[in-house]
Amino acid sequence: MLDMNVKQRTIKSDVHISGVGLHTGHHVNICIKPAPENHWYKFQRVDLEDKPLIHVDADNVTDTSRGTTIAQNGGSVSTIEHLMSALVGLQLDNILIEIDGPEVPILDGSADIYVAKLREVGFVEQDADREYFEVSSNIHYNEPERKVEIVAMPLDGYRLTCMIDFNSPVLGSQHASISHISEFEKEIASSRTFCFLHELEMLVQQNLVKGGDLSNAIVIVDKEIEESELVKLEHVFNKKVEVASEGILNNVQLRHLNEPARHKLLDMIGDLALVGRPIKGHIMAARPGHAANVAFAKRIKAQMKKERSRKNVKVYDLNMTPVYDTVQIMKILPHRQPFLMIDKVLELSEQHVVGLKNVTMNEDLFMGHFPGSPLFPGVLQIEAMAQTGGILVLNTVPDPENWLTLFLKIENAKFKNPVRPGDTVIFTCELLEPIRRGIARMKGVGMVGEKIASEAELMAQIVRVKE
Repeated sequence: MLDMNVKQRTIKSDVHISGVGLHTGHHVNICIKPAPENHWYKFQRVDLEDKPLIHVDADNVTDTSRGTTIAQNGGSVSTIEHLMSALVGLQLDNILIEIDGPEVPILDGSADIYVAKLREVGFVEQDADREYFEVSSNIHYNEPERKVEIVAMPLDGYRLTCMIDFNSPVLGSQHASISHISEFEKEIASSRTFCFLHELEMLVQQNLVKGGDLSNAIVIVDKEIEESELVKLEHVFNKKVEVASEGILNNVQLRHLNEPARHKLLDMIGDLALVGRPIKGHIMAARPGHAANVAFAKRIKAQMKKERSRKNVKVYDLNMTPVYDTVQIMKILPHRQPFLMIDKVLELSEQHVVGLKNVTMNEDLFMGHFPGSPLFPGVLQIEAMAQTGGILVLNTVPDPENWLTLFLKIENAKFKNPVRPGDTVIFTCELLEPIRRGIARMKGVGMVGEKIASEAELMAQIVRVKE
């Protein structure tokens, strides 16, 4: 069970690791450094001009063909998933990775060396509480054509289950799981990447796997292989090659009977670091891969954004004593029936105002907008928003009844959900900058329950009524 009051943590000191990128063959040096609270994971390309930072974020993914690649600010880093899985598996929250090349070192094809080096320097607790994304309802992702299915379900913990099925006589169907992230180091970290022999031949032909040496991957042979093919591989990798009884090349011995499934789980843990925070939930995946993992991470991010919006929605007691009722509003605004669009003012400060509009079927406009499907027009929502903002601007003068509010500009107006008779719309207007010379710029939002109905940026000026 996860302690929701656990503190964030980072490493005590720098960790230096050097190695070769699997696909580029570039020799790369990385320095894994402690980072401040709420930093999460970031790469920095110290070999490039301006040393660009690249946030580990699903929105920065640019390629998933042979690993996960992220790019930002003119820099990119590929094959990040094994290192990311080590950070997540050790429950680290804030890390900066300085790297002097385009690809994270493959090392032995697992996360084991990263885990060992990080544990060697130790960890330090920070002051801020760890902030999880807690799965509150099922989140689904599927690709029917590839039979990929991933689901995240609510759970007071972090549990992952993975199934792979390559229709291979050697692999068959394999499963791997952990019931808590603390099991990662012992059960998952040492599981190495794998590929099929026909994939390896294709990658060699494409001049990829320049950093491969048959010691950092499990090569599966699920078809008869000619002696000439083995000779060709021996020439490429400068190593004697033969097929072991398990149907794999003799380059490695399996560390687990289900090592490929465990490695797929390792990849998924690393890819889900792209969410930007630790996850609390049970994730079950069938036939996952980097592309599906990233798409699923984006699903989770979308859910996070939606839930943040809900948390930011203030719930008002519609029966509370208002700051201004309708009669008091009419002493400030010159509008009258049928063009007075605000029934109450619920909050008012120097920076913001909250108004309320009750939409009823009795309003004449519904006779024509639209018969049989009544909708409160978007243009009138903007008018109601503007009148709410007028209360805020007129609050700056001692005699508002002697002033008019003239709207100069409306920008970025959006209408996201319909408003119907029976709805109560809460309009909030906040200043975007201080009022100068009677001119105000505001951001207005109209909400019906937890849904945004409309929003816009407004510019208004107050002018004195001519006597």
